[in-house]
Amino acid sequence: MVKKQTNVKVVTGAVFVATFMSAIEGTIVSTAMPTIVGDLQGVALMNWVFSIFLLTSAIATPIYGKLADTVGRKLVFLVGLFVFVVGSTLSGMSHSMETLIAWRALQGIGAGAIMPVSFTILADIYPVEQRARVMGLNGSAWGIAAVVAPLLGGFIVDHLSWHWIFFINIPIGIVTMGLIWFYLQERTERKKFTMDWAGCFWLSLGLLALMLTFQLLGEGQLNVLFVILGFLISIGAFWAFLRQEKRTADPLIPLSLFANRTFVVQNLIAALLSGFIMGFEVYLPTWTQGLLGLKASEAGFAITPSSLMWIVGSFIAGKLLLSRSPYQIVNISLTLVMIGAITMALLPASTPFWCFFVIAGICGTGFGITITTTTVTVQSQVDVDEIGVATSFNTLSRTLGQTMMVSILGIIMNLAMTRGVASHHGTSMAMMNKLINPQTAVSLPANVLPTLRGILYQGLHAIFIAGVILIVISFAVNFFDRRETQHLTADKG
Repeated sequence: MVKKQTNVKVVTGAVFVATFMSAIEGTIVSTAMPTIVGDLQGVALMNWVFSIFLLTSAIATPIYGKLADTVGRKLVFLVGLFVFVVGSTLSGMSHSMETLIAWRALQGIGAGAIMPVSFTILADIYPVEQRARVMGLNGSAWGIAAVVAPLLGGFIVDHLSWHWIFFINIPIGIVTMGLIWFYLQERTERKKFTMDWAGCFWLSLGLLALMLTFQLLGEGQLNVLFVILGFLISIGAFWAFLRQEKRTADPLIPLSLFANRTFVVQNLIAALLSGFIMGFEVYLPTWTQGLLGLKASEAGFAITPSSLMWIVGSFIAGKLLLSRSPYQIVNISLTLVMIGAITMALLPASTPFWCFFVIAGICGTGFGITITTTTVTVQSQVDVDEIGVATSFNTLSRTLGQTMMVSILGIIMNLAMTRGVASHHGTSMAMMNKLINPQTAVSLPANVLPTLRGILYQGLHAIFIAGVILIVISFAVNFFDRRETQHLTADKG
C-alpha cells in the first residue's frame, strides 16, 4: 500500500487561511466595537473584549506547543481550529457584554494554537533554506488583514449585523479543518502522550498574573498594592514553574533550551521588537488623527506600507539566512528599524502624511527581516521533536513583548499628557480625548487646538524616544550572540 504524502501546496494554503482568520479577528472586532457597545451597552467592559482574547491565547500557546511535539501537529491544529470556530459561534450569539467576553476567552484558547502550530507545520514540510520565504508569505496574512479588516468589518456591520464578524469564521474554519484533515500527513513520529500538568498550572498562573497586572497598569489603574500583589504572584508562580521543570521527566518547556545562547537572544529580540511594533501600530495612527486631523479610515493606512514591506523583508531574510549569521542579519534589520524610529522621534508636528508611508515602509522591511530571522533561527536551534515547543515559546515571547510594552507606552503617554494639561491653563484630559478622535475634535474651541496638539505632540515624542531606546536595547542583546558566525543550512536532529 502506497503511503499518502502531504499535499504541500494545499496545506500551505490552508495554513495561510487559518493565519488570516486569526489575524483579521482583532482588527475586524475593533471596527465593529462601537456598534457592539451600542447594542450590548457595555462601554466600561470594552477593553476586556480584546484583553481576554490576548490573555487566553498567550496562556494556551506553550501548552499547544508541547502537545504538537507529543500527539502531533495535525491533531493539535485541528483541535485549535475547532475551539476557535466554537468560540466564534458563541461570540456571535452573545446578548450581553459579559457573555461576549466569556466566549472571546474561549476563542482566544483556540487561537493560541493557530500561529505557533502553523509555523511548526511549515517547518515540517519545508527545508530550512525555503522556510523563511514561505513563512514570509504566511506572515503576509497579517498585512493583508490590516488592509482588508476595516473594509470588511465596515461592510458587515453596515449590511448585515455585528454578529456576522464572528459567524464568518464558521465556514472558513470548517473548510480549513477539512483541508488539513485530508491533505496533511504527519512527518514526525508521535511520542507517548504525557503532559506536565503542574507545569501548565504554574506557568498559566504566572502569565495570567503578569499580563493582568500590565493590562491594568496600561488602563491607568495604578493601585500600588494590587500591582505589588500581581508581580509577587507572577514571580512566585514562575519560581514554582522553574522548580517543576527541573524535576519533571518530560517538562512543558525544557530548560535545556535556555542553555543555547542564540535561542535566548533571538527570543529576547523578538519580544523587544514586538513591543516596538505594537507602539508603532497604535501611536502612528494617533499622530495622523490627532495632529493631522485625518479620519480613522485614512489614518489607519499610514501603517499599511509596513505590512506590505514586511512581506518583502521576509523574502530578504530568506536570502540572507543562506549566507549570513543571525547576528549579522539582525544587525542589518535593526538598523532599518532604528532609522525609522529616530526619524519618528525627530519629526515636527506638521510633518505631511506622505512621510509616514516612507517611514512605515522602512520599518516594515526591518520588521519582516527580524521576525522571520528570529523564528527560523529559533526552530533551527532545537531538535526536530522540540520544534513545536520552541516555536510556541517564540510566539509567547512576542505576545509578552506586545502586552508589556503597550502598557508601558500607555503609562508614558498618560504621564506626558497629564503633565502637559497641568502646565497649560484651560486644558483638560477630557479635551485630549476629544482631540484624538477627529469626529469629536471639531467640537473643541479653535483657540485651544494648537495648545492641545502641542501637548499630544510631546506625548508622542516621548513614545517614539522610548521606541528608540527599545531598539538600542535590542542591538545590545544581539551583541551577546556575536560569536555565532554560521548561517543556517540545515535543521538539527
